[in-house]
Amino acid sequence: MHSAVRELNVDLGDRSYPIFIGEGLLGTKDLSQYVAGSQVMIVTNDTVAPLYLEAAKACFAGKDVDSVILPDGEKYKDWQTLNLIFDALLTKRHTRKTTLVALGGGVVGDMTGFAAACYQRGVPFIQIPTTLLSQVDSSVGGKTGINHPLGKNMVGAFHQPEVVMIDTGSLKTLPHREVAAGLAEVIKYGLIRDAGFLDWLEAKMEQLKALDAQPLVEAIYRSCACKAEVVAEDEREGGLRAILNLGHTFGHAMETYAGYGNWLHGEAVGTGMIMAADLSRREGMISDADFDRVRALITCAGLPGIPPEAMEPSDFMRLMAVDKKNVDGALRLVLLRALGDAFVTADAQPEALAATLREYCGTLRYEE
Repeated sequence: MHSAVRELNVDLGDRSYPIFIGEGLLGTKDLSQYVAGSQVMIVTNDTVAPLYLEAAKACFAGKDVDSVILPDGEKYKDWQTLNLIFDALLTKRHTRKTTLVALGGGVVGDMTGFAAACYQRGVPFIQIPTTLLSQVDSSVGGKTGINHPLGKNMVGAFHQPEVVMIDTGSLKTLPHREVAAGLAEVIKYGLIRDAGFLDWLEAKMEQLKALDAQPLVEAIYRSCACKAEVVAEDEREGGLRAILNLGHTFGHAMETYAGYGNWLHGEAVGTGMIMAADLSRREGMISDADFDRVRALITCAGLPGIPPEAMEPSDFMRLMAVDKKNVDGALRLVLLRALGDAFVTADAQPEALAATLREYCGTLRYEE
């Protein structure tokens, strides 16, 4: 049996959906009510499948369940791997009444959601995220997609899931590096919208790193609640939702430069948030003490805090120019007016941005 389950709702009118959070949900919680037809296709990867595929199948009693197992890694978040999902759906003769299920981390979730948005012009899907990063971020909000060699997540669609089921027990099999990567996105919510959560994270960080059950469920719940509020206000990133990308413009540039998968997304976002805080300080919005606090919390989480390898400022600028937030050639960044108060701007001072890039470029490659 599973432990007490916490539940919240993403309020999107007739496309609203619940998020269930608890330990021991895989294999015990029935999700059949969220499957309209009789067919289910579980999409997972070769790391997660041996651990959780059979348990996931048990969540769909009375349904015809098939599965497709993808190779594991960010470098496979591409057209070729996406086609493996379509191949499986067509080979097994899945109709437009099928439901896809994403069982895995952010790569599996993004690709499964994108496949669901495209297959026969759109079928439902369910998120069962198994990494901390996907549990607190990518599984909620309906952003789906794949990478392009010139930019991360540049091909995709908005497609909301029917339900998100988060089993915190799946985190026990994660490497420490993956846990730290997820904590970067947790910290983000405190920085952008909830200074009180930031205080709480500073007090609980060691427990979170140790995956203590009670604070872990609380951190996931508060993270998902924050994202759900933002998504409900701005589903398609017309304004407010862009604050969820704090650190991501810098981070995506690092990921693209290093080669997809060589640096974890959360590692890049953690470093990107330090750079965003540094730029916010140079713009006169947060204090030196605030910046030190941001950097200390991110490094305490076990994140590197410096770019993955020596990068020229010109390389950084070139890669940041390929960003979905940019409009009419203007670089738009998420900065901090204060801790817990983020905003999007295209008016960062060039001199301040150049100083931040000089500060963080040319550093030594991060080694595990």
